[in-house]
Amino acid sequence: MQFDVERTIVAGRPALTVRGELDLATAPRLDAAADELLTERVGEFVVDLTPTMFLDSSGARSLLGVARKAEVAGVGLFVLAPRSNSPVRLTIDLLDLGAFVPLVASVGEIPTGISGRDAGT
Repeated sequence: MQFDVERTIVAGRPALTVRGELDLATAPRLDAAADELLTERVGEFVVDLTPTMFLDSSGARSLLGVARKAEVAGVGLFVLAPRSNSPVRLTIDLLDLGAFVPLVASVGEIPTGISGRDAGT
């Protein structure tokens, strides 16, 4: 499977769906796609790793960078990585990436609308 970062919609939000292997060679493409999305001044977006087949430390570093840029821009981010995606979750869990990146395991964990996001505050 070839690598691709596709603009999609997930849970009603703009999304970047990552297909293939997110690694040293492909991480710059995710960075560029996220930078482009952030220039559009979206309120929130999703990075969907559901169809991602592999994630190495370079890919994890890219996700961390995307999360930092989103935070600086005041943009909400959700990184969707289902538990059933073992190759990706292994790297995420080994690096404890969920401590630094807003990680969700299913679309159902993404709050619905502003009232859902603010309900816990």
